[in-house]
Amino acid sequence: MDGECELKSEITTDGTSQPTDSVETGEAAVNPAAQPDAAVNPAALCSVKSDAAANSADSANIVQDNASALVVDTNSALVVDSNDAEDSDAGEGDVSMSVKDDEEPKELNMVFDVDTTEVDLNHARIGKMENFEQLECIERLLLRWNLIKKIENIQTLTTLKELELYDNQLTVIENLDTLVNLEILDLSFNRIREIKGLDTLVNLQKLYLCSNKISKIENVNHLKQLKGLELGDNKIRVIENLEGLDVLEDLYLGKNKIKKIQNLESLKSLNILSLQCNRLTIIENLDQLTELTQLYLSENGLVTIENLLNNVKLETLDLAYNKICIIQNIAHLTGLQELWLNNNNVSDWNAVNVLENNKQLETIYLDRNPLTSDPNYRRKIKLVCPWITQIDATLAK
Repeated sequence: MDGECELKSEITTDGTSQPTDSVETGEAAVNPAAQPDAAVNPAALCSVKSDAAANSADSANIVQDNASALVVDTNSALVVDSNDAEDSDAGEGDVSMSVKDDEEPKELNMVFDVDTTEVDLNHARIGKMENFEQLECIERLLLRWNLIKKIENIQTLTTLKELELYDNQLTVIENLDTLVNLEILDLSFNRIREIKGLDTLVNLQKLYLCSNKISKIENVNHLKQLKGLELGDNKIRVIENLEGLDVLEDLYLGKNKIKKIQNLESLKSLNILSLQCNRLTIIENLDQLTELTQLYLSENGLVTIENLLNNVKLETLDLAYNKICIIQNIAHLTGLQELWLNNNNVSDWNAVNVLENNKQLETIYLDRNPLTSDPNYRRKIKLVCPWITQIDATLAK
């Protein structure tokens, strides 16, 4: 399948993870397969960010109406036309103007309260970053789903902790040097080809670069505080240049062109590794990742379950859409809770018997394997693992 799969969820942040409404990953539920009704793992390609960034009722949701200047009150999350500010008695809640898809990019002439800590300009058809200079206390700047082509005019925002430019038209990472307090940077779904311009972001904890045109992992190993790195749906062929990321917990590399698992031994804190939808044929070089709890390897060319001896903390193992014939080498994974093996070549019921050692297993997906043609398929699994609560997409009874 050579890694060609459709991305169905946003790679969102906090490692956290959420389905998106503007996606075609990773870096939520992604396993587009040959058969559209097949089971898909809801966390394989990217993490799913909390919806707070896009839909929080706390945030000030600002969209320009014609040329009116807007005053933002972040305490009540109100947006008020400056011409009527003194007389306004609007109630609490987000206020935003609807924007038609066919409108041209807009220029926003806005007036902000200097104490504003959060600005939400998602879906505002903004074409240029401007007029942010007065935001002396800004911590979150949300500019998702706009038409921005260049990162600019934010050098004075030194208090900024979160910058979201998801789904714009950016081609270069630039003009971030002064944002030394930045902790979250989301540049997913743009047209970026190179990772650069991050040299001074020493406090960065989450970096989202999903669905760009990046071909090489580089210029990130100085980010000593980085906990989440999402690079799903790019053009990466080699896992490299991750040395020094000692506290990295989540690494999403799904939907790339990677042929070999390698150069991960320094990531001692890694909890989540997603290599879904690549070109892997062997599970290897994971023995140093002893803290790994979630491993996503679906939609590759794997034939054998192997080399997981040291990964005893695994709770989720996704091996769907491969060429696996035998369930083996997982009896020692006594903490395993979810096992995805749907769309493989498992035909021998003796292979299922090995699951009797996995007492914590709650969910198993085996649909679209030869053995599921047995009309007693579900009952037999339940006999082997009476503690299981879900078989394929339905609850086990």
